[in-house]
Amino acid sequence: VSDASGCSMIALLHTGAAKFPQNLLSRARQAVSPLLPAGVLKGISSIVSRKLASHGFGASMAAMSSFPPQRYHYFLVLDFEATCDKPQIHPQEIIEFPILKLNGRTMEIESTFHMYVQPVVHPQLTPFCTELTGIIQGMVDGQPSLQQVLERVDEWMAKEGLLDPSVKSIFVTCGDWDLKVMLPGQCQYLGLPVADYFKQWINLKKAYSFAMGSWPKNGLLDMNKGLNLQHIGRPHSGIDDCKNIANIMKTLAHRGFIFKQTSKPF
Repeated sequence: VSDASGCSMIALLHTGAAKFPQNLLSRARQAVSPLLPAGVLKGISSIVSRKLASHGFGASMAAMSSFPPQRYHYFLVLDFEATCDKPQIHPQEIIEFPILKLNGRTMEIESTFHMYVQPVVHPQLTPFCTELTGIIQGMVDGQPSLQQVLERVDEWMAKEGLLDPSVKSIFVTCGDWDLKVMLPGQCQYLGLPVADYFKQWINLKKAYSFAMGSWPKNGLLDMNKGLNLQHIGRPHSGIDDCKNIANIMKTLAHRGFIFKQTSKPF
């Protein structure tokens, strides 16, 4: 840096930040810092951060540096809604099938799968079910069957690169019911196979209890309260519950928690 005013370096940092290697950026800051007032140097850092963010690097770099790496490349957050009543109807059938693909390095949502499913055994939703889930009859009428939705899940998994053996991913649910009871139970009733990727998962309630030392009796509501998080959307909306799960996971990851499989192998 020959320019004692630091102007050449400022221009370089301002215009080339997105292409500038991080080790050189650090060295450049060290070289310029004795020449510039603290306020100016802070401004340069802000410029660099904005430049990186504008090229899609800022958020991910900040996130990666703020918590330890996870064991999985991706977390697949899932939360079914199903037909229900009081007393409970049998068999229950999945009517909402949402999945959020969460990047294991940044803990940000990268892709969404979301479909409603037409029930066939009890095609008419009960008033209790609609009141609980917010799903009305028109949202499931004419929608694909569970078999068709599962085929589309597999297509989505392939498109997202999640079927690549070198990519480590795992489902995450709020409890064990979704993948231990609901999906295998309905698939058995309908004579459908259960894909292997549905046979291992992380129960967020268990993960939260490991991280925080207390069991969330009221599920997402207790976890949000324990982490001082605002509840997102409507309780018992499958897609909104997935967003809450993702937000809780991101918060725990930022606190240094490493997520591990909680289900026992089938």
